[in-house]
Amino acid sequence: MSDERAHDVTALLVDWTQGDEAALERLTPVVYGELKRLARIQMAGERPGHVLQATALVNEAYLRLVDLKAMRWQDRAHFFAMAARLMRRILVDFARSRDYQKRGGGAAHVTLGHAAGIPAGEPGDLIAIDRALEALATIDPRKSQVVELRFFGGLTLDETAEVLKVSRDTVKRDWNFARPWLTRELRGRTR
Repeated sequence: MSDERAHDVTALLVDWTQGDEAALERLTPVVYGELKRLARIQMAGERPGHVLQATALVNEAYLRLVDLKAMRWQDRAHFFAMAARLMRRILVDFARSRDYQKRGGGAAHVTLGHAAGIPAGEPGDLIAIDRALEALATIDPRKSQVVELRFFGGLTLDETAEVLKVSRDTVKRDWNFARPWLTRELRGRTR
């Protein structure tokens, strides 16, 4: 997204937060494409024929974002970070509601390889990934946020740094720590 467009998103979010309902109407088409991209990333690891499709995920996330009227949006990055977190919650809640935990129950398996730089082939379902991220958050919340933004949000190192207001090098270090930690954690949960 260009700097000008990112500024437009930030300005529209601020206007909307301040009660300008027309800002939401102008914001929707601007962010829809980006939300759709995030949803496609989320759905890439799902099994073929998964009941929840990318468009449904976008729509559900968007409805939840719109319901956050009291949210003080800081900027575009904050909005998309929240969108990534909501998509994670939607997918995990969906997996739980479908009773995917029992004996594998047809659980949608995803790999950490869907995010850039994480070795492919380490299976784990969304619920296991969610639990592992919660465990990581107890050790280091920022590292957990880095994984959430990169894995669930599809953000680049630079975008993640912008959201967390840290340097790109800090994000890279956190990412490099979190990947093997999560891989070990997920292997331990699958045994």
